[in-house]
Amino acid sequence: MAKRLEGKVAIVTGSGRGIGAAHAMALAMHGAKVVVNDPGVNRDGTGSSNVADDTVAAIKKAGGVAIANYDSVATPEGGEAIVKCAVEKLGGIHILVNNAGFLRDKTCWTMTPEEFDLVVKVHLYGHFNTIRAAAPIMRQQRWGRIINTSSEAGAIGNFGQINYSAAKEGIVGLTRVVGRELGKYGVTCNALRPQAATRMTMTEDVLKNIAGMMGLKDAKEAEKAFIAMSAPEHISPILIFLCSEEAANVNARVFNVGGGKFGLYNEPEVIASIEKPGQVWDSEELIKEMVAKVTGKLVNVSPVQQK
Repeated sequence: MAKRLEGKVAIVTGSGRGIGAAHAMALAMHGAKVVVNDPGVNRDGTGSSNVADDTVAAIKKAGGVAIANYDSVATPEGGEAIVKCAVEKLGGIHILVNNAGFLRDKTCWTMTPEEFDLVVKVHLYGHFNTIRAAAPIMRQQRWGRIINTSSEAGAIGNFGQINYSAAKEGIVGLTRVVGRELGKYGVTCNALRPQAATRMTMTEDVLKNIAGMMGLKDAKEAEKAFIAMSAPEHISPILIFLCSEEAANVNARVFNVGGGKFGLYNEPEVIASIEKPGQVWDSEELIKEMVAKVTGKLVNVSPVQQK
C-alpha cells in the first residue's frame, strides 16, 4: 500500500468506534500520525469510556502511530484542547476529520430545548469548535484537509430527528463556507453523507425494515446483512482520496458514500420557477401560476392520515 499521507498529522473526532475508528485506521495505514479523539459516550451522549484506547491499540498493532484524546468537541475549550494535543504530541495538524456525534431522537412536539441543544452542540458546534482551532495553523502552513460528516437525514429529513437533521444540514452550509474561506490558502473542506452499519444506524426499526425488504427471518440476520453491505470500512477510501494531492481541486463539496458507492452531490439549484421581473405578484395570480407551473405535481412527503 502506498503511504500517501506520510509526515501528516490527523485528528479524527468520535473515532473510538464505527466510521471514526475505520477512518483513523485508514489514515494511519497511509502513514499519518493520528489523534484518536473520543470521550466514549453512549449512543445518547451519556456516560464515558475508554474506547479511544481500543482504536489506538488496533492502530499500533497494525504498525501505525496513534494517541488517544478524550476531550469533548461540544465546547470551544474542547476543540482547542484536541488541536493542541495534535500539535504538542505529534508535531502539527494537517488533516481534521469531524465525525463525533450522538442521538436524542424525539418528535418536534415532545423534544425539550435541552435535547435539541445537546445534539446541535456536539454535531454542528463540534465541527465549528475544531475547525476554528485548526484553521489558523492550516492557513499559515498553506495546506490542510478538513472532512466533515453530514447525513442523508439532513438532506431528506428523518422522522424524530429534528435536532440531528438540523445539525447535519447545518454542517453542509458550514462546509461550503469554510471551503470558500480557506481554499486560497491551500486548505480544502468537504463533507460526507455516509451510509454505514454502526451503533447509530442499527436501530431496532432499521433492522426490522431491512429484514422485511430482504425477506430475512429476524433482526440478527438483518444486522449481519447490513454490516456485509455497509461496513464502516467501506466509507474510508474516499477519505483518503479527499486527503490526497489528487483532490486539491475538490473543495466545498458534498459526497454520498456507502456500500461501495461514491457519489458527488450537485450544488443546490432551482428546478422550476415563475417570473415577472420588476413586478409585484398578485396573490391570486401567484397561487394559480405556482400550481400550474411549479408545485402542482409535488407529493406531500407526509400525507394527512385519516383518524
